[in-house]
Order: sequence, then C-alpha cells, then structure tokens
Amino acid sequence: MIRTLTKAAAMSLIAWPALALDLDAMSDAERQAFRAEVRAYLMENPEVIMEAVEVLRQRDAAAEAANDMDLVQAYASEIFDDGYSWVGGNPDGDITLVEFLDYRCGYCKKAHGEVKELVESDGNIRLIYKELPILGEDSVLASRFAVAVKQVEGNDAYADTHDALMAMKGEVTPTALSRLAEALGYDSEAIMDQMDTDDVAEEIAKTRALAARLSISGTPTFVMKDELLRGYAPLDVMRALVAGKRDG
Repeated sequence: MIRTLTKAAAMSLIAWPALALDLDAMSDAERQAFRAEVRAYLMENPEVIMEAVEVLRQRDAAAEAANDMDLVQAYASEIFDDGYSWVGGNPDGDITLVEFLDYRCGYCKKAHGEVKELVESDGNIRLIYKELPILGEDSVLASRFAVAVKQVEGNDAYADTHDALMAMKGEVTPTALSRLAEALGYDSEAIMDQMDTDDVAEEIAKTRALAARLSISGTPTFVMKDELLRGYAPLDVMRALVAGKRDG
C-alpha cells in the first residue's frame, strides 16, 4: 500500500526533471493509487507547487548567470576594449562598467543620472557607453548623431551630447539634432553629414552584433567585471554590486 507523501517527497517529485519512481514497473492499480495520492497531497498543500517553482527559478537563474559569465569571458576584448566606444570615468579604475543603451529608453534615462553619480562619487570606475538603438527610427537617429559627434568633435563632445540626448524630450528629427549641435557649439553641417557615413553605421552594427552574441535584447544592459546585469538597477544596488566585485 502506498503511504501518504511527505511535503519533501512531493517537492522532489515536482522539482526534479525525472521521477524517482518507475511508474512503468507498477501495476495499473498501483499507478492509479500513486497518482491519486500525489493529487490529493497537492490539492491539500498547493503552496508546495509554488515552492517547487521557486526552486526551478533559482536553478534557471544560476544557470543563466553561469552562462553570462562564460559569454563575458569569451567576448571580453570586444566588451571592454573595442577601440571605438566612448570611455570615461577613471581610465585606470579597478572596476569597468559597460552600459548598452538606447536614448529613447525610459529606463536608460532613469539610470543615466544614477550611473553618473555612481562613477563620480566612487572615483575608481572606468565607464564605457555602447550605442544599441533598438526602439525604432528615433533611436537610430539619436545614436547616429551621438557617434557622429564623437567622430567629428571628440570624446568630450560625445559626453556632453550623451547627456543632452538623455535629457531630450519630444520627437528626434534631423532638424532637432542639427539645432542641438549648434546649441552645443559644434559643426552642425559636418556632424549631419557624418551621420550617414559607413564609419557611423559600422560602429553601431558592431555593437548590435556583440549584443546579439551576448543575448542582449533590452536596454539598459550593464556589464560589470564578469557579470551581465539585464535591466535597470537603483543606485544603492549598483554600489553594492561594485563593492561585491571588489571584495570578490
């Protein structure tokens, strides 16, 4: 006769990928009785299902984190030293923080000030921005403009332009971007011409290809040391992560 299942036994049957029992070796009556016992237990203790789901979620998260670490290691040179992405903060910092961003992304805008505060208040973080326009034509125009400014006017101009684009409201148009270049004191005509060049397109294409290899499908996505952080994280969380990376 089959005894009533304990909670631990019921969870193990749900959480493990294969049953510990060989149902094929049971008689029809035994299988029917066993299934009835399992069903009765789960109906009386439905929280077991949620606990088992949490076990599976934690396993999936651990597997994803391990896979992300492998990806970061495999593409480290392209992530941290691609030769074209803007680099700021402390160039000799002990922690490098990379952000894949889109200027039309609300969470990128929310993170922008907090990332700057993190880098400025810490003083020992190397910061890299990677243009990943994924939210439509406005995003593409904004990234083309930012990259063109960097190529024409240099890194300092890019930093100011980045801040301005993150603060920009309304539709992104060539006219609006031309006026922004003029307001910032740059050569508007040269920048607008540069936007349509292969050099700008190639830089954005390379970042998109890298994002695909890293399975990045949303912004913001951060890389910190050996870890991918998919999505917005508040300033206090980012500070804790930096501290953890240093202690590790």
